[in-house]
Amino acid sequence: MQRMKAEILAPAGGERAAYAALLSGADAIYLGLGRFSARASAENFGMEPLAKILRTAHILGAKVYVALNTLVKDDELDDFFATALEVWNAGADALLLQDLFLGRELKRRYPQMVLHLSTQAGCCNVYGAELAKAFGFSRVVLARETPISDIAAVAKIIETEVFVQGALCSSFSGQCYLSSFIGNNSGNRGRCKQPCRKRYKIDRQGFENVAYALSPSDLCLGKRVDELLAAEVASLKIEGRMRRPEYVAAAVKYYRALLGGEPAGEAFCRLVRAYNRGDYTEGLAFGQREGFLSRRVQGHIGEAVGSLSFRQGKPFCSSAYVAERGDAFKILRGGNEVGGAVYSQSGEGGFYLASAQKLRAGDEVRLTTSVRSNEEALLPVCARPISVELRFMAGERPRARCEGLVFEGETLLQPAQSAPLTEGELRACFQRTDGLPLKVHTVVETEGAFMPKSALNAFRRDFFAALLARLDPPREPLKPVAGEAHVTPERGTVSAVIGEKGADILIYKPADYAKIARPAHAGEVFLYLPPLFTAEDEALLAEKFSLFDGIYAEGYYGILLAKKYRIPLFAGTGLNLSNAYGVAGIAEYAKYFALSKELTVREQDALAARGAFALAGGDIKVMDLCYCPFGATCGECDKKAHYRLTDDEGRVFPLRRYRISGMVCRFELYNCATLAETQGIASRLYDHSALPLRTGKTTKGHAERRLL
Repeated sequence: MQRMKAEILAPAGGERAAYAALLSGADAIYLGLGRFSARASAENFGMEPLAKILRTAHILGAKVYVALNTLVKDDELDDFFATALEVWNAGADALLLQDLFLGRELKRRYPQMVLHLSTQAGCCNVYGAELAKAFGFSRVVLARETPISDIAAVAKIIETEVFVQGALCSSFSGQCYLSSFIGNNSGNRGRCKQPCRKRYKIDRQGFENVAYALSPSDLCLGKRVDELLAAEVASLKIEGRMRRPEYVAAAVKYYRALLGGEPAGEAFCRLVRAYNRGDYTEGLAFGQREGFLSRRVQGHIGEAVGSLSFRQGKPFCSSAYVAERGDAFKILRGGNEVGGAVYSQSGEGGFYLASAQKLRAGDEVRLTTSVRSNEEALLPVCARPISVELRFMAGERPRARCEGLVFEGETLLQPAQSAPLTEGELRACFQRTDGLPLKVHTVVETEGAFMPKSALNAFRRDFFAALLARLDPPREPLKPVAGEAHVTPERGTVSAVIGEKGADILIYKPADYAKIARPAHAGEVFLYLPPLFTAEDEALLAEKFSLFDGIYAEGYYGILLAKKYRIPLFAGTGLNLSNAYGVAGIAEYAKYFALSKELTVREQDALAARGAFALAGGDIKVMDLCYCPFGATCGECDKKAHYRLTDDEGRVFPLRRYRISGMVCRFELYNCATLAETQGIASRLYDHSALPLRTGKTTKGHAERRLL
C-alpha cells in the first residue's frame, strides 16, 4: 500500500555520503560548511564540492539544505551574513539556523531566502513554532523530546521536520554545555567531544557500578512512520553527518521502502549491520521509558547472528548468516562487550571466528561489518531518465535534442573516407554522462559522417553542460544588503538568583511543579520553566502563572507564552543569546534576559544592555535530561532529590531530580565545579539549584576563556 508523501532527509557529512544518499533515493540532504556547522568534525564542504552536490541533487529532483546552525558571536556576524548569501546564491534550497533573531535579520535583508529552524533552537511546542513562522522561517526541526501530540499541533502551524533515525543527544537540544565546560569544546559551536558517551557511576543502589550512564540508544522510528504521517510531519530526518556512506544509504533505502509500502525486512537488516547503538529506541516522542539508554555497550552493537561454541578447539558461531572474508563481529557476554572477532572460515551451520580475546562458549555474536550488506546498501538505485535524439549526417552540423534543448556543433560533419560513425559508437559515447546521475536512452540517425573521437567527446561534454544549465538553471544572485544591530551597554546593579532563595529577583525553581506556591520574597519572583515545555506542562501550570511576577523561560517559546498570559518574561540562558541581533531582538519582548553562559567577560560586556544578566557565580547547569537515567524503575526508586554522577577521573557532577507533568521525572546535570564570581557590566545572575551538592571547587569558566 502506498503511504502518504513525506520527505526523506538524509545526512551528508562529506561528498561520498552525499552521493550515497542521493543515489539511494533521498528527497533531500543536509550538510555543513567548514564554518558555522554544528558538526565541525565532519568532513563538511567547500563551495566547489557544494556546487557539484547541488547539481546532482537538482538533476534528481532532490533538495540540499545547508546548516549554518552554530551560535554566532559579534565578531563573526559579517562572515556569517556573507556565507549565508554565498550559499544561497550557489543554489541551496534552504539554510538551517539555530538563532531565531539572525534568521529574522536574514529574511529582512533577503526575503527570497528559505530558512529552517535547527533542532538546536529547542522548538518543542506551538509557541516556538508560531514565533519561527512570524520571523520568516518555513520549517522547524523539532526537538527530539517533543511528544507526538505536540508534534501534530506544531504541524498545523508550520512545516515540521522530525528525527526518525540515528544518534540521540543526552541533553535537550541546544542545552548541552558539558563538553564546553569540562573541555572548552562547545557543542553549540560545533565542537562537542561527546563526554556523555563516557562511563560514569551514580550514587544510587544498583547504579554504583561504572556504566554508560548517560548514553542513549540510537533512535529508530520505522515502526512509527504511519503515526508521524498521520501527524502531518513533512520531513523524516535521519541523523548521521559523522557516519559512513554505507549507513546513510542503508537508512535512506529502509525508509524509502517503508514509505513505498514495500517489504523492508532486508533493508532493515542492512541498516542494523551498518550502525546500531543499543538495539534502538523509539525515543521520548512516543514515551519510551525502558531501553532508552545503552548502559552496557557503547558504539555500534550490530545485529545478533548467533552464539559461540567450540569445534576442534576453535571458536565457532552457529548461525544462519552466511559470513565471508572481511566481516567483523562484536562479542557480548552477559550483555557486556568483551571484544571483537573477524570471520575466519565457513563451517557446517555457521562459521569460525578469529579473535585476540579469550572467548567462551555461550558468548553472543553480533555482526558489526557485513561486506555484502555494505555493498548492497551502496548500489545506486536513482538516476534521471532522459531521451537524447542524435543526428550525425555528413554535410550537416551534429545535433542533439533533449528536454527541449537543441544543441548543434559549430562545424559541418565531413563525409567519411573509410570508417563512418556508427549508431553503436554514438550510443556508447552518450552513455558516458560525466558523472551526472542520468539514465540515457538514445535515438540515433547517422549516415556517412566522420568525426574524430576527441571532437565527439568534446561535443558530448558541451552538450551535457548545456543540458545541465537547462535542468538546473543558475539562481539569479542576490546582492549584499547591509544591516546593523545596536546595543548600548548599561551597567547593571540588580542581582537575580535561580533557586529557592533570592537576591533582588528570585527565580523560583520547584522540585515538583504540581505543588508550587509563591515563596516569601520581598522582591520580584519569576517561575522557572525548563527548556522542554509541553502542552501537558502548560495545562498543569496555566492557573499558577498569576501567582508570580513573570516567568523565566529557558526557550524561545517563552516569548509568545508570556504574551498569551500577559505576564513579564525573563528570557533564560537557554536562548543562548550571543550577538547584538539576539540582544536587540529579545529586548523587544523580555523585561529581563540572560546572556549565553558560553561568552567571555569581554563578550558579555559588549552585550550588556538594559535588562541583561550574565551568569556570574554558583552552579553551572550543563545538561537538561528529559528522561530518567535509572530506566524509569519507579517501583524501586529511592526518590532522592539529588545524586552524584562520578566519572573515571573522580570528578563529581551533581544530578538534580524534578517533576513537572507526565509519569517520568526529569533531571538536570551540573558541572563538577561551581563558577567563581565574576564582575561585568551586565547585572549578575546566580544559579543555586544544586546547592546541596556543591563541592566547594570553583572555576572561572567562560568568563576569561575564549571558546572555539
